[in-house]
Amino acid sequence: MPRPLFQTLYARLALGLFLLLVIVGGLFTVLSLYSVREYNAAVNQALNRDLASHLVSDRNLVTDGKINHSELKRLFDLYMSINPSIEIYLLDQDGRILSYSADPAKIKRKHVALAPIQKLLSNPDAYPIQGDDPRSHDRHKVFSVTPVPSAEHPTGYLYVVLRGEEYDFAESMVHSDRLLRMGGGALAISLFVGLLAGLLFFRLLTRRLSRLTARVEAFEAEAKDISRADSTEGPGVPGDDVDYLATRFDQMAERIAGQLELLKDKDHQRRQLVAQVSHDLRTPLASIQGYLETLGMKQQELNPDERRRFLSVALAETLRLSKLVDELFELAALDARERQPFAEPFMPAELLHDVVQKHRPKAEQAGVALSISTVQPAMALADIAMTERVLDNLIGNAVDHSPRGAEVKLSVTTSIGGVEICVADAGDGIAPADIDHVFDPFYQAPGASRTGHAGLGLAIARRMAELQHGRVSVESRQGAGATFRFWLPLVDSQAKESTAL
Repeated sequence: MPRPLFQTLYARLALGLFLLLVIVGGLFTVLSLYSVREYNAAVNQALNRDLASHLVSDRNLVTDGKINHSELKRLFDLYMSINPSIEIYLLDQDGRILSYSADPAKIKRKHVALAPIQKLLSNPDAYPIQGDDPRSHDRHKVFSVTPVPSAEHPTGYLYVVLRGEEYDFAESMVHSDRLLRMGGGALAISLFVGLLAGLLFFRLLTRRLSRLTARVEAFEAEAKDISRADSTEGPGVPGDDVDYLATRFDQMAERIAGQLELLKDKDHQRRQLVAQVSHDLRTPLASIQGYLETLGMKQQELNPDERRRFLSVALAETLRLSKLVDELFELAALDARERQPFAEPFMPAELLHDVVQKHRPKAEQAGVALSISTVQPAMALADIAMTERVLDNLIGNAVDHSPRGAEVKLSVTTSIGGVEICVADAGDGIAPADIDHVFDPFYQAPGASRTGHAGLGLAIARRMAELQHGRVSVESRQGAGATFRFWLPLVDSQAKESTAL
């Protein structure tokens, strides 16, 4: 299943670029507005730095070395009407406000700091210099100032705020909408162009990574289709393509390590199998060769009974060898899945009766009784021939491991979703250390003698049961016999899978 777009590295880089451009654009807008405001303030102060002195000289504010207050009042009234963008204040030498042209209700300060005034008077070119705004306790604005009545004999200052309240209000009305449109438009165009360029660059940068991620996803999907061992969908991998590839690489490395261990184990089993097969083939071959060589060399010396006995032993070993070869081919075909089951409904109880009758002569010869204790009628869905082969191996194994005079008990019962056939013998049982290996090919407990059995019957039984979606298990206590349980699915629970089988 393809990963969601927002989980790809390309999408996350695009989102990061968009956020970065928004932040940079916002900072640029703020800094631009601040720079424009500072620039306008500097230009305004530079153009009007001599405004206060011109007002004093042009409006005759000083008469006979004294401030003409009536003319000052007319100046206040005039500039409030014709130029409301400036505010004029008369200060004493300590910076206290004596009179002004502004609305008295809006004056918040009674005192103006003298440090900016002294700085501008001492260096008129050091602008922009901002002084206290009498309309606010914390706001500062550019200004023009001159000593009055004269620089030689100052008794106060004519303090002109160049960007008064009316100017701020008009500027906010005009600039807010216009600057917003201009700044927003410029920001939008910059973001769009930068985003397109960034997306193109990121696409070129991440397309190989995207292709690699797609190939890994396709390989993972094909692997799940081929092997149904993992039928449930695993949890999604959080993060982007790099996190996904890192997780899948770790899983792949872990899987490869597990497969290497499995290959080592399989190789070890293969070597053991080859050695065991060689031993089991060599023994009957050596016996056949020995008896035939004896017949060839001493044919004239042996009486007819001895010759018949030698031939009988050679024939028995030949049959044993033939059976071993047949079982080897059968096990190899099952492992390679060359032999597939053909499922059909049948009654396991009826098949069990037939198999018991087939094994009864051998059991009577060994002094072992075969009895069916419980039979619950049920219809199973499986391959009849394979099921009979499994029962042959289980019953034959039980007879071989039961002492003379013992009884092998068989039963057919229904369980959850299936039918279970139990074969319980009365032999010596299986040691706890060996019970996990009884279904391994050629396995025999340490110290056990090989009595003509190759150890393939239980391995074949398990393979055939698994091919039919069944199972074979064993329970045993040493000295108390062993119970083998053969489970097959019922017809109702496997109706949907009958064609697949």
